Amino acid sequence: MSGRLLATCAILAAFAAPAYAADAPGKKKAPVAPAPAPVVSPWDFAFGAKAQTDYNFRGISQTDRNPGVAGYGEVRYDNFAYAGIAAYSVDLATKPLAEIDLTAGIRPVLGPVTFDLGGIYYYYPDETIPAGYARNADFFEFAGKASYTWNDTVTVGGNAFYTWNWLGTGADATYVSGTLKVALPYNFSVSGELGHYFIGTQTSPGGSAVTNIKLPDYNYWNAGLTYTWKQVSLDARYHGTDLKKTECYTLTGDLSGARSGRSKWCGDAFIATLAVDFVYSDLIKK
Repeated sequence: MSGRLLATCAILAAFAAPAYAADAPGKKKAPVAPAPAPVVSPWDFAFGAKAQTDYNFRGISQTDRNPGVAGYGEVRYDNFAYAGIAAYSVDLATKPLAEIDLTAGIRPVLGPVTFDLGGIYYYYPDETIPAGYARNADFFEFAGKASYTWNDTVTVGGNAFYTWNWLGTGADATYVSGTLKVALPYNFSVSGELGHYFIGTQTSPGGSAVTNIKLPDYNYWNAGLTYTWKQVSLDARYHGTDLKKTECYTLTGDLSGARSGRSKWCGDAFIATLAVDFVYSDLIKK
């Protein structure tokens, strides 16, 4: 009996050993390492284009009340610093090929407030300079903006721009404005702007081609409705100023008003704009 008992114990030990080895602490499988987090580039790129029934810049038509097109590109770093270029078709008194805007700046975010601090250089290539006018209309402008968004629905903003050589006239100019945007259901929004342009004394020929005259200050406003679907937006907007037609001619030098000394470029305007806007980082996520 003792021999059978020893044999039975040996068989049981043989079966138990693997199970015990599997439970031994030193034999457990190593945990699976988590997948490394994807590397997110700090660089990004935004670009887009638009067609509009009139290119209106702070209340003044830049296309002689005719349709225009525009396109832009902007490089962004860490969603903070940026540099960009935009091109607009224009029909101005000096007949440049286009308006080219070069921009650069930073966009700090402090809580619910977003700032945009930078500069804009307005370049008008291949101008035809009328007799008695300044060499060109190119100028640089400092720009400062701030916006506050409440509950992802209401956004209020303030803007200030300054140049010491407005459109090559030698006059200093400051534009300040306030903005309001309200998001609506079904991808609609309403927005508006109310601003005032403080313009100094013209010291270089341009506009009316007369020097040493005080250029007129004026009020500007716009209000409109925008529908957005993915990257496409359609905007219908009213623009207006309190400039008289004679004051408008003084500011623009509109060649069609050379005899009358009057210009229609600053009057009320209803403008429709179709735009597409893309951000590279959003596109590669899809």
